Amino acid sequence: MDSKELQETRKFSIAPERNSKVSNSLAQVKKALVEKGYDPINQIVGYLMSGDPTYITSFKDARSIIKKIDRDELLEEVVSFYLKEL
Repeated sequence: MDSKELQETRKFSIAPERNSKVSNSLAQVKKALVEKGYDPINQIVGYLMSGDPTYITSFKDARSIIKKIDRDELLEEVVSFYLKEL
């Protein structure tokens, strides 16, 4: 990449169907974490930061559900949701 390419803003778009799948999966994982008594924000952030799936309970297959989604996709969904709320 040359310096001109580094100065240009890239456009990124998310497919709506992927967004829905990620959102539904996050909702299932959150529900399982809450039912087991965990703070879903802390646990999901721990998972996103470290990549360690043990931050997510295996209760109700939450760990399997979250591992099926790329962490980048999860982060996109979280940022997208937050920015829509501003």
